[in-house]
Amino acid sequence: MKHDELPQYEVMALRYATREGRRPQHFIGGDPHDVPMPMDYYIWVLRNAERTVLVDTGFNQDMADKRHRTLLRTPVQALALVGITPASLRDIVITHLHNDHVGTFHEYPHARFHLQDEEMEFATGRYMRSEIFNRAYEPDQVTGMVRLVYQDRVEFHRGDACLAPGISLHHIGGHTAGLQAVRVHTARGWVVLASDASHFYEHFQCARCFPLMFHLGQAQEGYRRLRELAASPDHIIPGHDPEVMARYPAASAALRGIAVNLHEKPLT
Repeated sequence: MKHDELPQYEVMALRYATREGRRPQHFIGGDPHDVPMPMDYYIWVLRNAERTVLVDTGFNQDMADKRHRTLLRTPVQALALVGITPASLRDIVITHLHNDHVGTFHEYPHARFHLQDEEMEFATGRYMRSEIFNRAYEPDQVTGMVRLVYQDRVEFHRGDACLAPGISLHHIGGHTAGLQAVRVHTARGWVVLASDASHFYEHFQCARCFPLMFHLGQAQEGYRRLRELAASPDHIIPGHDPEVMARYPAASAALRGIAVNLHEKPLT
């Protein structure tokens, strides 16, 4: 399909949780500026008249309590604010199996989940013997996804793949072995949802890495890959940066600070 024939999608970031943090916590090697640097938690919605796709499923209050996060609203509550019910979703992309990206998968009874082969191999393989790699995973969530495999509800991808016209998946690695980013065709061009390939804008802009990292070389190459996939650096959306809420127009006045339109040009 030619570029000008590709369907266009609306893309929204929905903020569902937050936590406090400081700059030295977010960079390998720390940072000389020990000042606040909070982290937000998002799910993302891609939709047009033909389909709606959810990217990641977030976590609920139990995980917020366990991991000391502030839950602002459940992911399902966030989706309801933009008119989406869990039962209506048929395709959900899981960028990786960390608890804040897959935690509520069980709430979507009719969805197929799109996952990289390498992520399942990583989350169930030898590296999970090491606390440095397994600390962000929840065994019950990983085994829950394994159960869905036995129900034929997991669509595996190995490397880059087309999910639908105008939506593609791209293996990045780095943060986890099977981390994937999502590329979406919009009215302003190709938008790339980096997820944790770049937690903050500063990671890909300055080629600095988040401390929880499986492969530093893949992370660095991943920053280059994000730039290749996106229409411009302004089309790359990091996975946890509160700045996303400030840079993009709110989906509506009532959703200010909750949902922003990534298919529209940044405000600044």
